[in-house]
Amino acid sequence: MKFEGEYLNGLRNGYGKEYNLSGLLKFEGEYLNGKRNGKGKEYYYDGKLMFEGEYLNDNKWNGKGYNKNGILDFEIKNGSGKGKEYEKDGNLKYEGEYLNGNRWNGKLYNKNKDGKLVFEGEYLNGKIIKKNQ
Repeated sequence: MKFEGEYLNGLRNGYGKEYNLSGLLKFEGEYLNGKRNGKGKEYYYDGKLMFEGEYLNDNKWNGKGYNKNGILDFEIKNGSGKGKEYEKDGNLKYEGEYLNGNRWNGKLYNKNKDGKLVFEGEYLNGKIIKKNQ
């Protein structure tokens, strides 16, 4: 991965751009202390827009997310809302609720292309804690 932008004390600070291994734009936006903070845009591996909005400590905080077909898939406000996450190839990875920018209650799917459900339940700070019965 390649980065073009500003650094302060060895950490990304200010405006910058990340590129994937194919040389396509992966993220462009603001950084603070090495993390995405402020306005930014995130892109799929093929260059299509994935998310546009604001980040807080590397978490999507306010904005809109799009699926691989460019259709609005979720909105998040103040780190909370319902939404979906996708693998780089566009396959569904997670769908559910977010709290403070982290997964909170939802479904996790297999990374392979079969897309089978592997977990459904609660999360704490984005980590699995309780499986639904």
